Amino acid sequence: MGWAGRLFDTRDTLVRMVLLDLSGLGYLVFGTQAGRTPTATQWVLAAVAFALAPVFHRRPLVNFVAQAGLLAIAIPLVDDITINQVGASWALLEVTMRARRGRTIGLACGLLAVVDLTDSIGDPIGQVASGVFGLTLEVGVPLLLGLVIRTNRELGRQAVERAAAEQRRHESESRAARADERSAIARELHDVVAHHVASMVLRVGVARHVLTDLDPRVGEVFDDVHDTGTAALAELRGLVAVLRNPDGVRPDAALTAIEPSALPAALGATVDRARQAGVTVDADIDPAVGALDAVRGLAVLRLTQEALTNVAKHAGSSALAHLVVAVEDGAVHWEVSDDGGGAVPAAVPSGGGHGITGMRERVDVLGGRLEAGPTSRGWRVRTVLPAVPAPAASVPRDREAPAGSPAPERA
Repeated sequence: MGWAGRLFDTRDTLVRMVLLDLSGLGYLVFGTQAGRTPTATQWVLAAVAFALAPVFHRRPLVNFVAQAGLLAIAIPLVDDITINQVGASWALLEVTMRARRGRTIGLACGLLAVVDLTDSIGDPIGQVASGVFGLTLEVGVPLLLGLVIRTNRELGRQAVERAAAEQRRHESESRAARADERSAIARELHDVVAHHVASMVLRVGVARHVLTDLDPRVGEVFDDVHDTGTAALAELRGLVAVLRNPDGVRPDAALTAIEPSALPAALGATVDRARQAGVTVDADIDPAVGALDAVRGLAVLRLTQEALTNVAKHAGSSALAHLVVAVEDGAVHWEVSDDGGGAVPAAVPSGGGHGITGMRERVDVLGGRLEAGPTSRGWRVRTVLPAVPAPAASVPRDREAPAGSPAPERA
């Protein structure tokens, strides 16, 4: 807002009154007619006007009546009534800018016009004409300026209200679009994914009971597949419920699948499942992970599950994987690496899946940065989850990938 806008802002009424008083005082000291010294009566009337203006700066109508009364007193007593004329005109301007009803503005204009014309009663026609011209300046100018300021304020208020209404409409449409998208995803998860997972779990259970003469190791695999499918089905159902009614759950319910204290056991179960798939896993898990918050704890679990699944998928069951989960100064240092199963590491073409993409998005939300790429022996993926989420946090330089080396993704 420029200085002119601030000058006529409703909140700066006292500033306007103080400036008006200072200009009036300057006029009395330096600008009276023909070098005349202000009379005692003129000083008294001016002093009263100067005092009333800041005192009643929050009550414009009271100030106007007082200034108009002082003008009526000054007309027959002093020759130079400029101070009281300006005071009454400015008071009319304040009333015009701030009055709630148009009738109040009209009555104020009428009162000031009557007071100003009393100076022309009994005078010749020329003096009456001069009074009418002065009336135009004393009443018409503040009235016009006040109406312009008042209209501009109203237009500005309406513009703000329209912008707020447009913002609310946009947010409402965005919420509706997100709700439709969530409903579509929930339908697909329920009708397709959950249906097939449930069918797989059912068939594994049937096979486990029909094939009675199984090798115990095969039976353990069946049991593990059945338990994994059952857990996945339960999580899918929970996710469908959250997608269909996100307001009906706790704020962190969509993110929290396990209790934080159960994270070490969940990580251990993930490692055991990878070992059952044939991968040799060397796990170094800090017990302090059990004290992590639910969001970061779930992120660590999901990252570990995806990374070990990728090891089994790409490096093979003969691979050696190393898992590190450490908590240092509240930050979580997480890393999974493998030896490539004895094969020469090769870049995996991008676009083969969404595993690394999902991991990177999960890490970005928590303020970290995921590094994934081949090493001299195999593959490595790592990150640091900050203790306090930050808009843009970077991994320490000694953990960055070599400059210029690409970061191909695994599915």
